[in-house]
Amino acid sequence: MKRIASLIAITVISIQGFSQQPKEFRGVWIATVNNIDWPLPGMWDVDSQKQEYIRQLDLHLSNGMNAVVVQVRPAADAFYPSPYEPWSEWLTGTQGKAPEPYYDPLQFMVSEAHKRNMEFHAWLNPYRADFSIGKSSIAPDHITKTHPEWFLTYGGKKYFDPANAKAQEFVVNVVRDIVKHYDIDAIHMDDYFYPYRIAGQEFPDEKSFQNSGTSLSRDDWRRSNVDSIINKISIAIKQEKPWVQFGISPFSVWRNKDKDPEGSDTRAGQTNYDDLYADILLWLRQGWIDYVAPQLYLEIGHAAIPYEKMIDWWSKHSYGKHIYIGHGIYRARDRGAAWKNPDELPNQIKLLRQYPNVQGSIYFSSKSFNNNPNGWNDSLRNNYYSVPAIIPKMDWLPSKPTNTGD
Repeated sequence: MKRIASLIAITVISIQGFSQQPKEFRGVWIATVNNIDWPLPGMWDVDSQKQEYIRQLDLHLSNGMNAVVVQVRPAADAFYPSPYEPWSEWLTGTQGKAPEPYYDPLQFMVSEAHKRNMEFHAWLNPYRADFSIGKSSIAPDHITKTHPEWFLTYGGKKYFDPANAKAQEFVVNVVRDIVKHYDIDAIHMDDYFYPYRIAGQEFPDEKSFQNSGTSLSRDDWRRSNVDSIINKISIAIKQEKPWVQFGISPFSVWRNKDKDPEGSDTRAGQTNYDDLYADILLWLRQGWIDYVAPQLYLEIGHAAIPYEKMIDWWSKHSYGKHIYIGHGIYRARDRGAAWKNPDELPNQIKLLRQYPNVQGSIYFSSKSFNNNPNGWNDSLRNNYYSVPAIIPKMDWLPSKPTNTGD
């Protein structure tokens, strides 16, 4: 009888614990471009790649994370067998070269994340095609070789021309292929739309602008080009698998208040709307994206773009979608006094939890956790993330079928 009573008590405690389990997104960016996080530079051995990825997942799981955002298409290349783009040079050392012995890294990464009940968000760069002209490994069948007319050169890199309809269709097909063939939880894009401005250099799209016949201003035309591809990608994702999320991680500032009364009380040198031509608020209002993860990489009290003002601003501009705050913990490595302060990250977490419509965090980037910066691994494990969290449900999306065939 005592044993039965004990089992009942344990069951009640378990149910109570589950009912009290927090709902919070806790993600980590794993960057592959230039081998920032994974694989490590020169790590072309397949077994080593797998072991290192598993090591990183287990580290993040022990820190209380429940999602990874992994870069699978950094520069019109692929960390999976793609019918459209060659294998990434950051996977094997040479663009177009398959891993030996052969494996599908994306399938492996998704599977390992799901084994740990972690979401897997496939991170793509929409426009970047040649990371460093003259230095990058470029395969003969790379899209910059087969369709050079689709690309523009700026700042030593090649970009898809955002105005080119065929280029847009190509990128949409790349996204559709990933969603169709992999059991991912989301497609994710970061802040690189039109490239950040380079002083004294104009993005060379004059010919495209003149040939467009548009009545729009150059700035509005550029924004409409980005709006177009975001809308098309959103449609493609939902056509393939309507439960798969679409998320964007923009630069922290949409617009400064001195340009627009709807903007934030900031003094950013460049902004999403005016310089990257990314109208994030429009995409949220239209329901084209399911979450936004603004990169609030500066500290509380920063002179030009303070964390506390930005989180308040974004909380008022979610339009019913999810907000995950991007934390720049990489800054602990080599930045000023604010990022040497062990309380900086805890204070950021405490602040975001004061906003009911801010649903969590994403950390840039994975390798920053390797050395337990400022003891933050300990803070997360023992305090802020000590209780595992459930990822908040997006009520506007259908539930994932139990049998997807993936």
